[in-house]
Amino acid sequence: MGSTSENDHSTGVGRRDLIRRSAALGLLSVPTMSFLVSCASSGGGSEDKAKAGKKTDKNPLAVNETAQMEFVLFDGGFGKEYAEDAVKIYEKNFPGAKVKFAATQKIQSTLQPRFNQGTPPDLIDNSGAEQMDMGVLVGKKQLADLTPLLDAPSYDDPAKKVRDTLRPGIVEMGQFDGDPVWILYYAYTVYGVWYSQKALDSLDAAYPETWDEMLAVCAKAKKKGIAGWTYAGKYPYYLPFSLYPMIGKVGGRDVLDAIDNLEPNAWKHPAVKTCFEAYYELYKKGYVLKGTPGLDHIQSQTAWAQGKALFLPNGSWVENESANVIPADFDLAVSAPTGIDSSDKMPFGTIWASGGEPFVVPAKAGNASGGMEQLRIMLSEASSRNFTAKVKSLTAFNGGTDGITLTPGLKSGVAALDKAGDNVVNPRLQDWYVQLQKEQIGVGGLGEMMAGRLTPAEAVTKIQGYADAAAKDSSIKHYKHQ
Repeated sequence: MGSTSENDHSTGVGRRDLIRRSAALGLLSVPTMSFLVSCASSGGGSEDKAKAGKKTDKNPLAVNETAQMEFVLFDGGFGKEYAEDAVKIYEKNFPGAKVKFAATQKIQSTLQPRFNQGTPPDLIDNSGAEQMDMGVLVGKKQLADLTPLLDAPSYDDPAKKVRDTLRPGIVEMGQFDGDPVWILYYAYTVYGVWYSQKALDSLDAAYPETWDEMLAVCAKAKKKGIAGWTYAGKYPYYLPFSLYPMIGKVGGRDVLDAIDNLEPNAWKHPAVKTCFEAYYELYKKGYVLKGTPGLDHIQSQTAWAQGKALFLPNGSWVENESANVIPADFDLAVSAPTGIDSSDKMPFGTIWASGGEPFVVPAKAGNASGGMEQLRIMLSEASSRNFTAKVKSLTAFNGGTDGITLTPGLKSGVAALDKAGDNVVNPRLQDWYVQLQKEQIGVGGLGEMMAGRLTPAEAVTKIQGYADAAAKDSSIKHYKHQ
């Protein structure tokens, strides 16, 4: 899942320089329960690398005009139509080339054998519940450096490089170890607490800025038979979409950096304990929708859309993913997480926002330049506008909204980013350490706590143990904020 705004890695860029006032939003890959291990093993390259084509103004990446290009897309909340439309442009530009396009939710299980064999596709949307572990892919040199794409002339204006057309933070997010860019996050995600403004209005309530106010709103909702919260109980790594920025708000950015860096006792910071206790109080007071631990993301979103719960931690892909169940008069909105009180280190409005939907070109792709050219097409103004119009999300392209009426969730997300200003955070665990974030912290820690099977103190201890183990594991490549 994805996703996520800052990307400084081992020699990386600082988080503070990544997301400035970016009025954008989109989707992130839905977090992963399966992890690429064996597929990241080194192996022989593709036996059938396409020969370079002729470099021209219209073909700056020297794509072989007759070589097959294979594109595998994650078939998730954004659907596949936007990608199919972009493929048609590729086919029009290279009529002698055959494009093999497929969409699947089984990214890892479908592609792992092909990575092992050294015959991966040319372009992959590495997202979804079976997302391949980015840190492992990068660490094992399984991905191509996308710098040639970023330095190529943009599709619309040859006077501009592709990198100069992107939203702030997108290039940096794709970097792990210095200058090479391994990932292109195509969408831009706002994470936070999603709700119906109509439902809040019916309770004569405003979105709560302090935790006392949150509890009061939940109590008022409970009296009317409405739960305060629900979440993807089967995938509790959705909880951090609001919990992590709350920790940053309460304790400051450095707390999140320390957690990402796997520093000793990072999870024992008082801000973590305070925020865990706040969320646990939702469970203890009966403000979480009954049965939530057994719900997947679609079921929890549906219950929320049906008015059974007020608040849902999620990413901005939820508007499109739940479009068939969200009522027309729902008045969808998103807010930055509620804080504790005026002692918080960062102001109300502090939010997690970042690039999402990670696209990669495998190092052993048979037609890597074709994969990059497909991305160059997707980063054109027309393709970006098409994506936004069809899936209610903005792209990494810094524009593409002219003539489009923003949907309620999209409009609210842009307003949330505007309110946040520089107070945008982007925890990197879900990019750097997928298994730690999803299976261990999410399922083994937060999921158990919110189901009442661990106290906050026990959850902190358990999660710190997971982080310590990851820090000591020499088989894992480690990354740090600089």
